[in-house]
Amino acid sequence: MLQTTQAVVLRTFKHGDNSVILKAYTASFGARSYMVRTSKRGGIKPAHLQPLDRLELVVTESRERELHAVREIRILKPFVGIPNDPVRGMLLLFAQEVFYRTLREETPDLPLFDFIQETLEDIDTGRNLGHIPLLLLVRLAGHLGFLPEPPQPGEDRFDLREGHFFRGECAHGLYMDRPNATALAAILSTGTTSHTRSLPADIRKHLLDDLLTYFRLHVEGFGQLRSPAVLHDLLL
Repeated sequence: MLQTTQAVVLRTFKHGDNSVILKAYTASFGARSYMVRTSKRGGIKPAHLQPLDRLELVVTESRERELHAVREIRILKPFVGIPNDPVRGMLLLFAQEVFYRTLREETPDLPLFDFIQETLEDIDTGRNLGHIPLLLLVRLAGHLGFLPEPPQPGEDRFDLREGHFFRGECAHGLYMDRPNATALAAILSTGTTSHTRSLPADIRKHLLDDLLTYFRLHVEGFGQLRSPAVLHDLLL
């Protein structure tokens, strides 16, 4: 049965001479894998399957199959700022790495899909780029179900393993120190970009590293990303 859905490209894998496996996150079905026939002369072109491209897909859905078929692909909204800006390009790579390692549920989640679209638009056309990595991780944690509660009075550190703020000593070494925990608490309490813009560069750098550790502890298979070291130089 043919169905139409919006989607973003998470990753592609070559499959033979004229086809690829497309990993996508869709508005209608959640995470999906598709077989896509490609051709440089006609039909679906490989250029339509770049990381996090925003697409409209006409697909064949079958509950009995893990690999679905794509009949048509259309780019809904081409990127305008990313192709000519290395900073935006690196941010897109960061977002692609994070989304590919976390978006696995094969059920629709429209608020999560809308968040992805908002993030991509922010990367492509936004003015203040330095806040994007931190807010991407904090807001994504909320969609994935492990966003911590703001601290209670006196709680000035954050336990990365248990996912909560605390005071006093920690029995293990997986925690945010006071400056980073204070910065995270401010982001959780405001939910806006204004606080991240005012953070010192070293705090933003260390908070990004701590949040990535938090994801590794709470998302199975998240692993080490390639892009944060370059982000430190470009943005932080």
